[in-house]
Formats: sequence, structure tokens, C-alpha cells
Amino acid sequence: MSTISVVIPTRNDAGLLAGCLEALARQSRRADEVIVVDNGSTDSTAAVCAAAGVRRIPVDLPGIAAATACGFDAAASEVIARLDTDSVPPPDWLERVESILAGAGPLAAVTGPGDFYGGTRAARWVGRRVYIAGYFWAIGLLLGHKPLFGSNFALRAGVWERIRGRVHRGLPPVHDDLDISYQLPPEVTVVYDPTLRVGVSARPFATRHDVGRRLSMAWTTFGVEFAADPPLRRRRRRRQWERRQRRGPGA
Repeated sequence: MSTISVVIPTRNDAGLLAGCLEALARQSRRADEVIVVDNGSTDSTAAVCAAAGVRRIPVDLPGIAAATACGFDAAASEVIARLDTDSVPPPDWLERVESILAGAGPLAAVTGPGDFYGGTRAARWVGRRVYIAGYFWAIGLLLGHKPLFGSNFALRAGVWERIRGRVHRGLPPVHDDLDISYQLPPEVTVVYDPTLRVGVSARPFATRHDVGRRLSMAWTTFGVEFAADPPLRRRRRRRQWERRQRRGPGA
């Protein structure tokens, strides 16, 4: 059995954070530690963390990428799981994460989709049919493997050690999950399980402005990644590694 740290970046979301922490307290396989990375909150986030008995790490560097990286750096477990503040994992989420990674090898990550709650029916439709479906299909096609979904993923600590120096933690408009996905080397196995689901708030799709902001962050992230490592070169490197694996040692 592995040890598991759960990292939750947050900023001024005390109400939703309390719901996420309550869901973690009901897990059939409890986390060995829960780390809330507080990115400059001015609400009752600190009190919520204290009441739940979880570790809170204040981070002054703005942006979700910085907060996530700081939490991953601080995690002391063999598996690092990642949730958003508005994630509501089912009771068997960590149990299933542990089981999937146990069978995936020493360098592996696992992710799954989200079931949107709250907001309007239109917002939930956009989240499910456009954002989630489009993200896994289009980004998966670009990467040559499924991307990690920030509201619902976990990876082995050894994977983070390989990429922690390459993620763009100093750029606030970068999507951390997309950045981490792009930095994964070919030897990392990414398991996508469509049945590994968590509840996720539909609020990012409530207005055109909200949707536009997420798309703008995606384009910014792509610009950063492509400048450092063009996608065709990245895909070619991955295909070459896969061919060598199929041929076996010494080929």
C-alpha cells in the first residue's frame, strides 16, 4: 500500500473548500496528508483548514501553477493526488486511485473526467460536452496521450521529481494541469479511466467571460509550451521511444 498526499490549491473559496475537505474525510481509503495551498486568500480559508485538521501552506507567488507546484514540492507521500477547491470526490476515489496506480508501474499518472454540478443547465452542458470532451480529445491528440484533468488526477512522486524543474510555476496565466501534462516524458504511463469521476462546479462556464478566460489561459499555456518544445518534435520523440520499447532491450 502506498502513502497518498492530496494537494488542493485555493484562493478565496472557503465555502467550496469545506465541501471538498468533507468529501475527503469520508473516503474509504483516507489520505495520509491533505495539503491546502492558500494563494493569498482573504476569506475564512485558514479557519476552514484548521477545523478540518489539514495542513495549510500560504503561497505569495500568484497563479494556480505556482500553488500546485508548491503543494507537490511539499507532499511527503509516494502518490500525489490533485483536486480543485470545488472538486467533490466520491467515497472510493482515493481507494481507486491507489488501485489503478498500483497496476500501472513505477512511473505513472491517472486521471478521469468530472460531473458538473450547480449553475445552469446550459453551463453544465458546455462543461460536459465542450470543455471536458474537447479537452481530452483535442489535447490527447496533440500530446499522443490523455492529458491530466486538474480537478481529478494523481501521479507517483517519482513522476513529479522528473518534471518539477520544467513546469512553469512563475507564470500566473498558465493552466497547471496542461503544463504538467506537456512536461511528462515518454516513459510515464498515463492512465485515463472514464469511470474515475469527481463532482466539479459548473461556475467556470456560467458566462462567456468565464469561458473566454479559460480559453485565453489555454492559448497562453500552448504558446509557452510550443516555444520551448514544439508539439511535432514532442510527438516524434514519444513515437521513437515507443518503437524502442516494442523492439525490446538492445534493439
